[in-house]
Amino acid sequence: MRIAVPVVAGKLAMHFGHCEQFALMDVDVTTKEISHQEVIDAPPHEPGLLPEWLATRGANLVIAGGMGGRALQLFADQGIQVVVGAGESSPEEIARDYLDGKLRTASNLCDH
Repeated sequence: MRIAVPVVAGKLAMHFGHCEQFALMDVDVTTKEISHQEVIDAPPHEPGLLPEWLATRGANLVIAGGMGGRALQLFADQGIQVVVGAGESSPEEIARDYLDGKLRTASNLCDH
């Protein structure tokens, strides 16, 4: 599984479409270990671009603070699962909490 987390200043970007980078983590769901991680710069913000962009980079799951309804649908169209409402933390902590079933989520922080 490849998890994508939008990042600003090394922590989860609370507004998905305005992140600076993405942490992409390859994880083994059996051992719950991160086997590889890379941080890549996000492309310039353009509505509708990120779902396909992340799909071409192998993402299966996106964990975000907030995301608009159109982006949620575009990710679904790409076959990418999305978890919203995650709190500000490091990408590694978010991935580990998700794998351990301990990721706390709240409401989708995006209202559009």
